[in-house]
Amino acid sequence: MKNAANSPTPDSPTSPAGIKPTTFALLLISASELLQENGKAPSIAEVAKRAGISRATAYRCFPSKGAMLGAMVSQSLGPMRTFASEHAQGKDRVMDLFNRSFPRLSKHESTLRTAVQLSLEQQALAQAGLLKEKIFRRGHRIQILHKALEPLQTELPLDLYEQLHKALAVIYGIEIFIVLKDICNEKNSEVRKTLLWMAEALVDTALEQGRSRINFKPKQKGLK
Repeated sequence: MKNAANSPTPDSPTSPAGIKPTTFALLLISASELLQENGKAPSIAEVAKRAGISRATAYRCFPSKGAMLGAMVSQSLGPMRTFASEHAQGKDRVMDLFNRSFPRLSKHESTLRTAVQLSLEQQALAQAGLLKEKIFRRGHRIQILHKALEPLQTELPLDLYEQLHKALAVIYGIEIFIVLKDICNEKNSEVRKTLLWMAEALVDTALEQGRSRINFKPKQKGLK
C-alpha cells in the first residue's frame, strides 16, 4: 500500500496562524458536544455559537465541515497517531496496536461514525459533480499501521506485506463497529474479540505464506 495514496487528515489538530490554541480547542470541544447531543455533525455556525466565538474566527479555523471533522478525528485518535510499541516482533506490535486502539475507537465512536457518513456523502456528491468544497479524506490508519508493521517489512515479500497492510486497514477503524454492532447486533466486548481474532489471523496467514515461499523448491524434471 502506498502511504500517500490519499491525503489523510493532519497528524495533529493545531490552530491556524493568528488563532489562539485555547480558541481552537474550545471550538473542537463545542463541536464534539453538539455532535454527541444531536447525533450528527454540526454546522460551523452552530459550533461558533456554542463556543461564543465569532463565525469569522470559526471559519478561519475550519473553512469547511470536512476540515472540522478532520480535526475532530485527529484529536479522537490521539496517541494512536504516534503509536510506539516496546515489542520488537511485528505480530506482537500489531496486536499491541489493536489492543490499545480499541478503547479509544469505542470512546469516540460517534465522531468516527460521523466522519464515515460525511465521507460517503461527499464521495456521492463528487461523483455527481456537485461537491463545492475540498473533499474530506480519512487516512490516519495507513500511517498508523505502517509504523506497527515495520518489523514485518524484512520478514515478508513486498507483495505480501502490502496485502497484509491493506487487509488490516479494512478492520482497523470504525467500520468493524458498524458491521458487527449495526448488522450483527453485537456488543463492544464481542466486537473487540472478533477484531483481535481477525488481526491475529491475518498476520499469521501472511507469515505462513511468507515462510512457504522461502521453503518452496521447484520439482526437478525427471523426479517423482
